[in-house]
Amino acid sequence: MKLLVTGGAGYVGGVCAQVLLEDGHEVVVVDDLSTGNAEGVPSGARFVEGDIADAAPALLRAETFDGVLHFAAQSLVGESVQQPEKYWHGNVVKTLELLEAIRHAGTPRLVFSSTAAVYGEPEQVPITEDAAPRPTNPYGASKLAIDHAITSYALAHGLAATSLRYFNVAGAYGGLGENRVVETHLIPLVLQVALGHRKAISVFGTDWPTEDGTAVRDYIHIRDLAQAHLLALGAAEPGVHRVYNLGSGTGFSVRQVISACERVTGLPIAAQDAPRRPGDPAVLIASSARAVAELGWKPVHDDLDEIVADAWSFLRSLGSRAHSAR
Repeated sequence: MKLLVTGGAGYVGGVCAQVLLEDGHEVVVVDDLSTGNAEGVPSGARFVEGDIADAAPALLRAETFDGVLHFAAQSLVGESVQQPEKYWHGNVVKTLELLEAIRHAGTPRLVFSSTAAVYGEPEQVPITEDAAPRPTNPYGASKLAIDHAITSYALAHGLAATSLRYFNVAGAYGGLGENRVVETHLIPLVLQVALGHRKAISVFGTDWPTEDGTAVRDYIHIRDLAQAHLLALGAAEPGVHRVYNLGSGTGFSVRQVISACERVTGLPIAAQDAPRRPGDPAVLIASSARAVAELGWKPVHDDLDEIVADAWSFLRSLGSRAHSAR
């Protein structure tokens, strides 16, 4: 298939584009590089620099695509609270313009990068797709609004659509990994301490109702996540919008993640206790039973040490590349 990938210069979009290429698909990446890196676009993909509200519709008018995978988004939770307008416009308004372009072009398939943030603070774990969505920040709310819009486009216009709600994505694949200017994810932040890029990792809350008192999260390897996108493309059905959670189904506490990073790196990692952050739930673990049953998906890289080791190798390679460039 010929596929348009928005946000394909970012971490998740870039790795998914790589896996699509490996599966034999033709891939065109659109990214404005506001948060992504041109180096994150995999070799073999055609890259068009531009905004999804302008460049993507132009491509859909000029060329015929078999599907769109939509990753482009503003995705910093804290920033979304401080600048909600940026998220409502950048995520919702621009995605509506993309949906209109998809409709007019008659592009049959859409896979959307959604998020577990739509659930907010869950009443039960593991979290299923039937859990009531109650986002606690504009980022999660903007993604939920897009999910609702996609449902209406599928019903009204026959779009075959899938939303994949990610839990904590980590690891690296094919020489591609997390390399953000503003990093907010736990595993790369802990590894930055090991690299000497920061003095310590903050542990937000040590009195949660968990085994060691720190918050528990579900980590999914980026390669497993990318595989789900392939399966979603193949299973898409005209006029139907399906939603799937993607996680390993296993929870690890903040202290367990720090210990795994120490095992993998062989280095001590300083940690500082800090107060809880408002809106942080104690435990977030996915039920991916629906994706397993309907897509035939199964995470195979679900060992925490393996996830950390792949992320560590990628982060160290960045230093080697910088040294080689000098």
